[in-house]
Amino acid sequence: MTATIFYLLAAVLAATTGTLVAGAGDDGTTHIRLYIHETFSGANATAVHVTDSPLGGNSTYGTLSVFDDELRQGSDAASQLVGRAQGITMQADLQDSGVFSTLLTMLSFTDGGYKGSTLVLSGRVDFGPDGKAAAERAVVGGTGRFRLARGYSLMSKFGTTSSTAVLKLDLYVKTDV
Repeated sequence: MTATIFYLLAAVLAATTGTLVAGAGDDGTTHIRLYIHETFSGANATAVHVTDSPLGGNSTYGTLSVFDDELRQGSDAASQLVGRAQGITMQADLQDSGVFSTLLTMLSFTDGGYKGSTLVLSGRVDFGPDGKAAAERAVVGGTGRFRLARGYSLMSKFGTTSSTAVLKLDLYVKTDV
């Protein structure tokens, strides 16, 4: 029965958002690819710095940022908006200022058959010393159609400028609902 639910889930997702990369696997895992569009500055900024490091100087340890980024079907800014990526980023690594811990509500769907459903991700964002590695985070839950979700995500940099970033997000999700 669980496999049937995943095939139905895959079909509905493909029909409603067009973001599905592959159907449910033999183990019931659904693969979804989306793109996060983030703006760092200006009147339409979607990510903002909230606090400086309490250590002062050049330290980034303890900095806090919040984001409410666009979640789009494709890497192009004109591609279909399917939801929001919302959450908190903390610099919580004393040794590496390029590593962040995040807690985010991902896939807050605003369109289609998953409108109102969410996925929750938590974990470390580390793109590696060259900035090209995929950052892996855990899918720790969800709401609506993704109730009791579990799995993982791989996020990689797709394109960046001084004021924007596009991140490719591959989600591998299972649910018992």
